[in-house]
Amino acid sequence: MGKHNINKVTAAGLLVALGIIYGDIGTSPLYVFSSIINGKPIEELLIVGGLSCVIWTLTLQTTFKYVILTLQADNKGEGGIFSLYTLVRRQKKWLVFPAMLGGAALLADGMITPPISITSAVEGLRSIEMMKSINENTIIIIVISILSVLFFMQQFGTNKIGKLFGPLMAIWFLMLAVLGLASISSNFTVLHAFNPYYAVKLLVMYPKGFWILGAVFLCTTGAEALYSDLGHCGRGNIRISWIFVKACLLLNYLGQGAWLLNHNGKVYANQDLLNSSSFMAKFPSAIAMVNPFYGIMPHWFLISGIVIATIAAIIASQALISGSFTLISEAIRLDLWPRMKIKYPSEAKGQLFIPGINTLLFAGCCGVVFYFRTSGAMEAAYGLAITLCMLATTVLFSNFLVSRRIAPWIIWVFLAIYIGLESCFLIANLDKFPHGGFVTLIIGGGLFAVMYVRHRAKKIKNRYVEFVKVEDYIPKIEELSNDSTVPKYATHLVYLTSAGNHKEIEQKIIHSILRGKPKRADIYWFVHVHTLDDPYTCNYSVEHIIPNDIIRVEFRLGFREQPRLNLMFRKVVEDLVANREVNITSRYESQQKNNVVGDFQFIVLEKFLSQDNELPIFEHIIMKLYFWIKGLSVSEARSFGLEQSNVAVEKFPLIVTPVSKLKLTRVWTNDEE
Repeated sequence: MGKHNINKVTAAGLLVALGIIYGDIGTSPLYVFSSIINGKPIEELLIVGGLSCVIWTLTLQTTFKYVILTLQADNKGEGGIFSLYTLVRRQKKWLVFPAMLGGAALLADGMITPPISITSAVEGLRSIEMMKSINENTIIIIVISILSVLFFMQQFGTNKIGKLFGPLMAIWFLMLAVLGLASISSNFTVLHAFNPYYAVKLLVMYPKGFWILGAVFLCTTGAEALYSDLGHCGRGNIRISWIFVKACLLLNYLGQGAWLLNHNGKVYANQDLLNSSSFMAKFPSAIAMVNPFYGIMPHWFLISGIVIATIAAIIASQALISGSFTLISEAIRLDLWPRMKIKYPSEAKGQLFIPGINTLLFAGCCGVVFYFRTSGAMEAAYGLAITLCMLATTVLFSNFLVSRRIAPWIIWVFLAIYIGLESCFLIANLDKFPHGGFVTLIIGGGLFAVMYVRHRAKKIKNRYVEFVKVEDYIPKIEELSNDSTVPKYATHLVYLTSAGNHKEIEQKIIHSILRGKPKRADIYWFVHVHTLDDPYTCNYSVEHIIPNDIIRVEFRLGFREQPRLNLMFRKVVEDLVANREVNITSRYESQQKNNVVGDFQFIVLEKFLSQDNELPIFEHIIMKLYFWIKGLSVSEARSFGLEQSNVAVEKFPLIVTPVSKLKLTRVWTNDEE
């Protein structure tokens, strides 16, 4: 979506926004209130105070921070943690750390959102009278089956079925609003929740009230998606549709609150608490919890409601999975993630599929389901990682405000409010750590470690990369090209170079051409890919260093554009031939007569860690991990979209810190003496 129409509002755009970005935050009514009340006696302060916390969290965190403020930070119409990072990364080098932290937290969130949403929906079957005895294992089988189909279908893309997401989510939100409205009429006390006094009173006066924020936070976990999908929907469509979505969410929360107030004095608990002897000794009258979300449904509507809820949970999961693919593709282009195989299921822009990430997410989701087994237990792990992502966004956005020359006092007020608010959520969520929160922190920590290793290894490698001036070697390359005594290696020899300066080239490429067994060719091509801070730029420039002998091609690609070099390079050659800038006909006499096109050979230089290094222990571990991870990822040739049939890979040693002192003594033989 271009900059010129990012604020445009259309009916189709509003429907797309409903289907794409509100899945996570839109399905939160399935589990937020059950998490707030679990194991506590129902009383007015808990319900009204909890509602007030939800209302003001959605207002301050989702509406004000994301919908009003953060959506302003668009990168040529695109949003998300890495888009925001590209806007500010030139200001301070350390900003890469909050970007990596936020990206890792979002990916970790992608492993728990599908399980908790789908499990919460399927557990609604227990609300049906004839299915109250349905056991835990049956629910797990159903959830795993849904997840299996969902992840299997990713390889085919969602372009066609995705058109149904908007209308289906519209039905979901209308259902939330109608059910909530019908229930509110039974107890208007819940309307007091709009007064923030009750939120403060709950946090201050209710026993361990502050820790309830960990459950309240679940109502806003999908806020980051509003920003991440800015490019798909546009700022105008997001802001208008959010008014409708927020109204529906609040009505449903208020309806659940009214229903709970009508059960004043009872103690609700999940199965884990009912099996706890200490809890039952404290609350002997506790009963198995009926999810308030299903409690406000009429009995005749339960089956339909469960079906709609399950569909909404699947759509929410799909949006998060697609978002994870986009997130990783951006991280790869920014060199923060190992190169992975990327497929394009359809021609629709933004439609991509990363098999490795799909497998990782599927394994993670199944692991979460098998480990926690119930949505109530999953709530204990949910939210801890995403608070770190929101803190990272706060830090990056404050630097964006600095770049826009906003008054410093405004920036400090913004930081004080949101670092304070999100730190409170983080502290409250830390209470979940021993109850399952450690799972998402371990997952997120592992993903962050992968990014950190790649980032740190790149800095270490840059100490080794040596560039030389191309002009110093032009005579030698020309002499080699014209030396008929040297067997011709290829008609066209293409090297991928990381040299950003068009006057320079890596020493290792010159070594590959001239040293050892020289590589004679008719035309030498040096191809450089420059990743831009813009999302969708895709152009190239050509420099004829020596016409029809040495040519440099530079591709300038946005961080969301995939480097499909095989297709791109072919297009460049076609353009140059059409403009008569290069002659690609084979120079062999027999083939030249018949105008046969010469062969193209790509050379990819891959490093391996030499044993001849004296690295500090920490850097040695980093480099070992880097090459181990690199061994698991796809090759550089495949990641750049090169045909394997015309690619040669050359290995060369990476010597960052040469061995300075080698203890080697000559021993004289008797004859020599």
